[in-house]
Amino acid sequence: MAKIAIVGCGAMGSVYAALMASVGHAVHAVTLWADHAAAMRDHGLRVEGASGDRTVRLASAGTTTAGIGPCDLVIIATKAFDVAAAAQACTPLIGSGTVVQTIQNGLGSPEVVATVIDPDRIAVGVVGGFGASMRGPGHAHHNGLEMIRFGAFAGLPRERLETAAAIWDSAGFRTSLFDDLGRMVWEKLIMNVTFSGTTTLTGLTIGGVMADPDAWRVAQGCAEEAIAVAAAIGVTLEVGDPLDHIRRLGGKIPEARPSMLLDHRAGRRGEVEAINGAIPRLGRRWGVATPVNDTVVALIKAREAAFPVAADPETCPV
Repeated sequence: MAKIAIVGCGAMGSVYAALMASVGHAVHAVTLWADHAAAMRDHGLRVEGASGDRTVRLASAGTTTAGIGPCDLVIIATKAFDVAAAAQACTPLIGSGTVVQTIQNGLGSPEVVATVIDPDRIAVGVVGGFGASMRGPGHAHHNGLEMIRFGAFAGLPRERLETAAAIWDSAGFRTSLFDDLGRMVWEKLIMNVTFSGTTTLTGLTIGGVMADPDAWRVAQGCAEEAIAVAAAIGVTLEVGDPLDHIRRLGGKIPEARPSMLLDHRAGRRGEVEAINGAIPRLGRRWGVATPVNDTVVALIKAREAAFPVAADPETCPV
């Protein structure tokens, strides 16, 4: 069994932690949400949804990485804007054979981690089809277990990438390994770009956006711009018709509410800059017009400007 640290144990991280702990891995959860850490210590971590309903005991749960020590696998599961702090917090967890997997929405997080941690230790991960949310301290829910994909960021040896993936496989996740990181990341990004901004602005679920003609027109515009940018920078999407692919995956989790919507409803800053905001940034560089994503980003940022400034208890890393 492996020793695992999950840094940023919010909704998604809690799903990872519970399933890994349930098959015997020693899982250490780190979250700044003190009530969540206390509930996991005192009562165990409960995760319900597509994987069943289970309550598991973790090796530890706390608000810092202190005392955990070197791990076989470190999973950075924070929001994109917390990655730099999380990477710094992970340095005491790294031993001679540690693999660090960074799993964030949008673009840019692995590059940030690589400024702190040896790039040859880093695996880039993308996940999809989970629709995870917190029901309360120590209690998470998820709507699916659709996609776990990993690739080496730089020089991580294939055998170490496979060993890390085997940990996920042992816990019931379905993993795929990729050599083409651009394809891997963008096949997930087009889903995020389609639904994250539009659900945030409308309050609708993913299924609700697809069912509403007006909301879908905006979502489709976001998607088409992302697809055009991917083509401009030379990314190959091997999903058939990309819009059909997006609707097919969205149809598997119609009740899901993306994390950006959940953050918005709670008055917390979301990841709009890393997701929808990535499309205009790259569009300007490659000469692709992105008016829909520009508008979505501007509206969300205008709303967020009125939010109180506070730490995000669900997702801050340490």
